[in-house]
Amino acid sequence: MNGNAPAGFVVWGVDLAPYGPVELPTLVSWIKDERVLADTWVYTVKAGAWQKAAEILELQMFFSSKAPARQGHNRSAAPAISPKWLRRVKILATLSEAQLERLGGFMEIQKVPQWATVVREGESGDGMFFILEGEFRVRTHVAGRETVLATLGTGEFFGDMGLLDRGPRSADVVANTDGMVAMISRSSFERVAAEAQDLAAPLALAMGKTLSARIRKADKRLTDSLRLACAVA
Repeated sequence: MNGNAPAGFVVWGVDLAPYGPVELPTLVSWIKDERVLADTWVYTVKAGAWQKAAEILELQMFFSSKAPARQGHNRSAAPAISPKWLRRVKILATLSEAQLERLGGFMEIQKVPQWATVVREGESGDGMFFILEGEFRVRTHVAGRETVLATLGTGEFFGDMGLLDRGPRSADVVANTDGMVAMISRSSFERVAAEAQDLAAPLALAMGKTLSARIRKADKRLTDSLRLACAVA
């Protein structure tokens, strides 16, 4: 990195605040001081995406000799999410404060900069995202042009099909503004189902109701289109 190049990394701290931007030598020193761990979220300016530190090519050599990051929902890089944040999510409204606190322990919080792509169409889905702050658009491309399918805000969610199957994402989700999401992976959701059924049941029920509403809406659009086609014919 030359002296005129922009600093390339932002670190998401355990206090849920960003640190940086910093250049690679500074980031390396933080790794050696164990201020940045393998599971710490780091935003790479060049890639335009958040990754775990151990997944970034330039940093992998610094973690190869270290012990693997602890698994589970109490990692240093992803502390349990405060119930006050999850209280913003509409489908979690029926959960108690204690239940929200437990559920937050199975999630990871991610800060998303404006214009960042959270999920990409065609990629394998392996997680669901709850919007804690910001605005996101669901888009696809038709004939090379962007088509916005929906605009989502605080309290809404996306990627829920990633918990039900590992099929490809059906659309991109892009941040219209700086935002924050809570992500629960498929493996974490399976742990919730096995270890905390009182959390899994209302969450699955809410997801089912939402999916049903989407299907009904799609059916109505199809019916309206067929009626219009018949009328024109």
